[in-house]
Amino acid sequence: MDTFCAKLNTLMKDAAMRFKGFEYSSKTLKEEVDKYKRFAERLGPYITDTVHFMNESILQKEKILVEGGQATMLDIDFGTYPFVTSSSPSSGGICTGLGIAPGSIHDLIGVVGSVASKLLNIFFIDHSSFTLKLTYFYAKVKAYTTRVGSGPFPTELLGKTGDLLRASGMEFGTTTDGKTIESFPADLDLLEQIKVKYEAMPGWEEDISLIQDYNDLPKTARLYVERIEELVNIPVHYIGVGPGRDALIYK
Repeated sequence: MDTFCAKLNTLMKDAAMRFKGFEYSSKTLKEEVDKYKRFAERLGPYITDTVHFMNESILQKEKILVEGGQATMLDIDFGTYPFVTSSSPSSGGICTGLGIAPGSIHDLIGVVGSVASKLLNIFFIDHSSFTLKLTYFYAKVKAYTTRVGSGPFPTELLGKTGDLLRASGMEFGTTTDGKTIESFPADLDLLEQIKVKYEAMPGWEEDISLIQDYNDLPKTARLYVERIEELVNIPVHYIGVGPGRDALIYK
């Protein structure tokens, strides 16, 4: 905090010249400095050399949980460019963001939600493992979805069409010029030509919000989950059935 006042003073003077109506005075500066001093007192104990802290914790065989701040489709390299963030929120961000070695990563848990560009990836770091693979798949999937960008998905439609899609529609692949695309294209022109393929599956109307055992789910719901496992070739271990923390089925 030794140089904070002088630096903030420079920034506030610059803002006052740039923006009409920006109020700047010595009183405003003092109020802001005092406020941030209180923040510093509260946050100070948590500020450290995080690269050293993380690697020391790994050496001490501590268990570490890392949560991706945004979604894979917002990844600057693998996301739906240009609608991306400026960093790597996918599993690669563990190494580049925290400064730890790939060999320290143990389990990866993928989380799927109803908004394709805002999903979270949760990762576990373990000193004893030298494998890097997606080992869990947390499914919070709807038959209709949204994403960053212009224009609606067909499954955003309401009314009878939307009801039909929610009951039996499921996106599972894309094609362009009649050819199946095996991976997400980086070419935006190609992406615009893609036609989504849908696989029809029977839905269910039962309330599943209180179910805690996978086998108690309606058969159609279980078939839906198992089809997802088949398509992504990853087992689903956790199924959210409601907004509460305990509204979770462990499969």
